[in-house]
Amino acid sequence: MSDHDGLYILMLSIHGRICGTPELGVDADTGGQVGYVLDEMQALARDPRVTRINLLTRRFSDPGTNPIYGEPRESLGSGAQIIRLPAGPAHKYLQKERLWDYLDMFVDSALHFIRSEDCIPDVIHSHYADAGYVGVRLSRLLGIPLIHTGHSLGRDKRERLIAAGRKAESIDRQFHFSRRIAAEEAVLSEASVVMASTRQEVDEQYGLYENAARAHFMVLPPGVDLHRFSRPGRQRSSPLLSGLRRFLEAPRKPPILAIARPDERKNFQRLVEAYATAPDLREHANLVLIMGQRDRFEQIPHGAKRVIESVLHTMDDYDLYGQIALPKHHEPEDVPEYYRYAAIYKGVFVNPALTEPFGLTLLEAAASGLPIVATQHGGPQDIIRYCRNGILVDPLNIGEIQNALRQMLFDRRRWQRASRAGLLGVRRVYSWEAHARRYLAEMEHILRRQRKQRRREFAARQGVRRAVPAADHLLVSDIDNTLIGDSAGLAALMEWLREHPRVAFGVATGRNLKQTMEILAAHQVPRPDICITDVGTRIVYGSKLHEDQDWAAHLHYRWWREGVLQALADVPGLRLQEKMTQSAFKVSYYVDPKHPPTAKELQKRLHQQQIIAHVVLSHTRYLDILPIRASKGHAIRFLAFRWGLPLHAVLTAGDSGNDADMMGGEICGVVVGNHSPELHGLRGKQHIYFASAYHAWGILEGIQYYHFPGDAHV
Repeated sequence: MSDHDGLYILMLSIHGRICGTPELGVDADTGGQVGYVLDEMQALARDPRVTRINLLTRRFSDPGTNPIYGEPRESLGSGAQIIRLPAGPAHKYLQKERLWDYLDMFVDSALHFIRSEDCIPDVIHSHYADAGYVGVRLSRLLGIPLIHTGHSLGRDKRERLIAAGRKAESIDRQFHFSRRIAAEEAVLSEASVVMASTRQEVDEQYGLYENAARAHFMVLPPGVDLHRFSRPGRQRSSPLLSGLRRFLEAPRKPPILAIARPDERKNFQRLVEAYATAPDLREHANLVLIMGQRDRFEQIPHGAKRVIESVLHTMDDYDLYGQIALPKHHEPEDVPEYYRYAAIYKGVFVNPALTEPFGLTLLEAAASGLPIVATQHGGPQDIIRYCRNGILVDPLNIGEIQNALRQMLFDRRRWQRASRAGLLGVRRVYSWEAHARRYLAEMEHILRRQRKQRRREFAARQGVRRAVPAADHLLVSDIDNTLIGDSAGLAALMEWLREHPRVAFGVATGRNLKQTMEILAAHQVPRPDICITDVGTRIVYGSKLHEDQDWAAHLHYRWWREGVLQALADVPGLRLQEKMTQSAFKVSYYVDPKHPPTAKELQKRLHQQQIIAHVVLSHTRYLDILPIRASKGHAIRFLAFRWGLPLHAVLTAGDSGNDADMMGGEICGVVVGNHSPELHGLRGKQHIYFASAYHAWGILEGIQYYHFPGDAHV
C-alpha cells in the first residue's frame, strides 16, 4: 500500500439512497442521516488538511429508482467521492432492516475497493449501526482507527416504541434489534471515538449500553448550511402560497409546520390529534405536514403507508379539510422555502418525534427565524439550551403539545424573541466549518497516538521475513473431521492440489502449531503453504514456518490474557485445558456437557471485568477465548488483503462452530457433510455450500460446485 500526503478519511453509510443531490424524504431510510453525512463529508473535504474522502455505500440498479445508484463512483469535488459497492441482490433496493444478512459481503467489497486504490485510509468513520458492524470488522482487519456516529440507537428506540404501545416481539422482528444492539455494543468496545451530537445522547441514550463505560465519547453537533437556510428578510409573501391553496382555505394563517419522513417514530399521529382536538388552534392556524415524496399510494413502503393512512383517517374523522396540507411532492429547493413561508406568516416548526438523536430540521428552522416546539427526548434539549428559541414537550402528551403551540402562536412578543434568539444561536454555535475543525483536531490526536504504537511494533519485528505465495487462489481447510477422517478422500484432495499448482493450500485449526504439524505428518499431508493455528491467533508460512509478526502485533489490541483467566476461574462447568494447548493469544477450556455455560453468560462475565474478547464454543465440549481481532475468518481476510487476492479466489471448508466465521461474504464456503449442528444456521446463506459427502470428499464436492479455481458459482 502506498503512502499519501494529507489526510484520507473513509466514511461508511450503507443504507438509503445516497447521491450528490439526495432525494431526502423519498423513503424512511433517506432522511436526516443522509443529509448529515453528505454535509459533514463536504465540510471536511473543504479543509486543506484533507486530500481524500470517500463515502462507501451500497450499489443497486432498481428499475424504480434513479440510475445514479447503480453508478460505481460519483465525484463531489474537492477530493470527495461516493463509492457504491455490491452487497446483496444487485437489482433490488433494500430497506436497512433487510441489509443485515449482506453486511459481511459489504465488508469484503470494501476490502476489494481499498486494495484496488492502493492506499490505506487514515481513519474509518461509520454512520449508524449497520455501518458500525462493517467498520468494526474493517478496523480489526486493517488496524485502522474507527470513528463512529450512531445517529439513532437501538436500545433507546426500542424503549420508545414499546412506550408508544408497540409489542416487543413485533418490533424486534421488524427492526432486528438484537443484531443492531449487538453491533452497537461492539462499536462502543472498539471505536477510538464515538461522536455524539448532544450530552444527553451520551448520558441517557448511550448510557443504556453495557460497553458505554469503556467508550471514548466526543460531543460534536452537526452544522447547518447558512447559505441555504436563511430568514425571509423583507419578503411579505411566499411562492408556495399558490400550491398550498389546493389544501388550505386560508393559506396566510400561521402555519404549524412539520417536516419528516412518514415513520411511526416521528409521531405525526399525535401532532394531528393535538391540532384536531384544539378548536382555538384550528381557528387561528393551519397544519402543514411535509412527509416525504409519494406518487402512487400502493407503492409506498408498508410502514410509511400506515402512518399516512392514520393521518388521513384522523383528518377525515375531525373534518380537517381546508385546514391541513399534505403535499405529495417537493423539490430540494422547496424545503428552505417552507421554513421561510412559516416564518413570514408567524408560524411555528414542530418536531414531535418519540426520540430525536439530534434534530437537524430544528437548526434549519432556527436559521430561518422560525421558533420551534420539540420533543424533550434527545438532541432538542441542547439546541434549545443554546438557541433559546422554543419549548420542549413530552411527545406522548397531547395537552403539552397544544399548550406549547398556543404559547408560541398567540404571544407575539415571545415569538419575536424566539425568532431572534434562534438566528443568533445557530450562527454562534452551529456551523459545518466549526464542526470540521473540531473533528480534524480529534482525528489528528488519534493518529498521533497510533503512530507511537506503530513505531513500537515496528521496532519489535525488525528482521522478520514474511513469505508471500505466487499463487492466485487459496484453499483453506479445517483439519479435524474436515481434511482428515477419510484416507481415500484425503489422497484424492492431495492429488487435486498437485494438479493445480496455482492454488495455495492452507489449514486453519484450533490446534497449536506443534499439534498441527504432528497430525498432518501422521496422515502424510505435505506441509501446507500457510498454517492458521490456535483458532486463528497464529499465522505461519511455508516449510520454514515463518511467523507473521504483523498479525501477532495486530492481535495485541485490547487483549488481557490474565484478566480472562481471573474472570473465568470459578465458572462451573469449565476446566482449563493442558498447558500445551494454551498460547499467548488463546485461553482454552474443556466444557462439562452436563453443566455447560452459554456463550452469552461467558461474554457477560468478561464484560463485567472490562474484558473485550471472542468466545468460541466448538462441538459443545471445547471453549476458546481469543482477542477481539482474532478468528480464522479474520486471519484469512487479513492474508487475502495483504496478498491482493480477491475473496472469491478463496475457498474455505469446515465442519464445526469455530469454522463458521471463515465462511460467508465473498469467500466460497464449504460445509462438509459430517458437520456438527452448530453450523445449521448457515443454511441458505449466500456463498455457503453444504456438501453431502463427508470429510475431504466434501471439500472436493465443494470445489466442483464452485468450479474452483475458475469463476465462483453465482
